[in-house]
Amino acid sequence: MDFIEELTWRGMIHQMMPGTDEQLKKGMTAAYLGIDPTADSLHIGHLVGVMMLKHFQRSGHKPIALVGGATGMIGDPSMKSQERKLLDVETLRHNQEAIKKQLARFLDFDSDAPNAAILVNNYDWMKDYTFLDFIRDVGKNLTVNYMMAKDSVKKRLSGESGEGMSFTEFSYQLLQGYDFLHLYRTEGCRLQLGGSDQWGNITTGTELIRRMENGASDAFAVTCPLITKADGGKFGKTESGNVWLDPKRTSPYKFYQFWLNVSDTDAEKYIKIFTVLTQDEVKELVAQQAENPGARPLQKRLAEEITRMVHGEKELEAAVEASQILFSNKAAETLRKIDEETLLAVFEGVPTFEIEASLLDGETKLVDLLTDNAAVFASKGEMRKLTQQGGVSLNKEKVADPYMTVGRDLLINGKYILVQRGKKNYYLLIAR
Repeated sequence: MDFIEELTWRGMIHQMMPGTDEQLKKGMTAAYLGIDPTADSLHIGHLVGVMMLKHFQRSGHKPIALVGGATGMIGDPSMKSQERKLLDVETLRHNQEAIKKQLARFLDFDSDAPNAAILVNNYDWMKDYTFLDFIRDVGKNLTVNYMMAKDSVKKRLSGESGEGMSFTEFSYQLLQGYDFLHLYRTEGCRLQLGGSDQWGNITTGTELIRRMENGASDAFAVTCPLITKADGGKFGKTESGNVWLDPKRTSPYKFYQFWLNVSDTDAEKYIKIFTVLTQDEVKELVAQQAENPGARPLQKRLAEEITRMVHGEKELEAAVEASQILFSNKAAETLRKIDEETLLAVFEGVPTFEIEASLLDGETKLVDLLTDNAAVFASKGEMRKLTQQGGVSLNKEKVADPYMTVGRDLLINGKYILVQRGKKNYYLLIAR
């Protein structure tokens, strides 16, 4: 597989340094991508870069994932209007371990293949480098004029906020440039990958290599475009914040739903970027979508592929089952095994009623529960009539007798009962 060709048809190349393609055609090349370890989970905004590394490895090259333990302590000024809080070493180490586990779902770190991925942390080579040595050895190789010309610096210095930029942040591009130099020397790394906002920092690295390695001209750069939504909104952000890869932060169900609900235009773009489906497979799905947009084949396949990659087959199946709960003939069975977080996510926004758990004693009649204790129905007559018409369900099972008694065996996750009135009205009873 040709890496540049693959990224080109997928729409994943924004800028590329001349000579990159020729370098990759020479044989196996090592490339690195920096990941900011400010949290103990990646979010989907990181996935474009991770997919670049994945395609790189699939093309027979060696990916290096760099966790920025040192640079993460400073903060990249690119695309930021303010400085951010600095993290301590212990937190950074914890974040690094968590991130590696997530990356292992995309990259092969463990095989004995010559292009097995490696994970590095720039804190390891920066922690013992004294300030004086660094500015003497590295700092003297780049002029302030060169560093000031970078967009990330110019935007901050001319910012309306008037906050300017600290020397700490100004030095960021020098540190990132040194990362490239270090990996060039120690790992034979010849290429840096990143987002389009990183072009300035990456080219600082290639310039530093040229100046410190006797005019070396074999350091290259490829950036991917900033991912946007068709409506102009920010990709990866929802009302509740970032869409994370950690299931404790974003449940597999919500993760799956995020991709399932993207627009047709975005689905066509995202399926190229966030899956490894072939060009022919994507063309076929696009044709199916054009023929029957209501079936949403693009969104379904996109959600399946990426949820499987991030969370695994079992969690994908659970997310698909939960998504179909409102109209599946196995809904009652699914409800019995669904976890509380997913249940609440599926029925987010439906009216809820709190009831006393003591009412579920095997003697309370359902008609009384749903009128006197939880006002699902305005009257007992209304409930009886709708039950006779087959319009009342408990936990997705039809109710035949409004006078049936209710017990604790009805509870889902030990505390919930799902009531359905008619085709579309749902209510959640919460036993306290």
